[in-house]
Amino acid sequence: MQTKKLDFQPINLDKEQDLCIRFRADAFVCSFGSADQFYQEDGHGAKKYLQWLERRMQEIPSSCVHVWQEDQIIGQIEMGRWNRDASVGYVNLFYLIPTCRGQGLGKQLDRHAAQFFQSLSCYSARLNVSPQNITAVKFYLKQGWIDLGPREDAPEVHYFGKNY
Repeated sequence: MQTKKLDFQPINLDKEQDLCIRFRADAFVCSFGSADQFYQEDGHGAKKYLQWLERRMQEIPSSCVHVWQEDQIIGQIEMGRWNRDASVGYVNLFYLIPTCRGQGLGKQLDRHAAQFFQSLSCYSARLNVSPQNITAVKFYLKQGWIDLGPREDAPEVHYFGKNY
């Protein structure tokens, strides 16, 4: 089975903020079974997320992209530098819509992130994954990510790391 080449374009936040919120909320559902953590107790989580996303895109252009397949947005990647070590890349979000999962497309997202980090002179990266998200854990391990164990400040998620 041959997978189609995907296109990665910077997020147009003016046009696509609702889509960004839906993707991020669904990622919380996949990881934790609910989007409650995303929306937060005060109900302002989505607004805070959009503010964060806008800052990230201003700080590091092309760090947050929508994944296009032909004329449809099918996913999103959010990347930056790890706050503990600026020489290490950090993936805040790898996301594909449910109908595009399990088709080998995630490999292209992972390759895109590797190229992006190398352009920043980052030759390793980190990300968080919930151990309950078995599909994501299997995907990351298959792509060469290594489970580094639970985060000290958030033991419900594990750090995964990868060298390039």
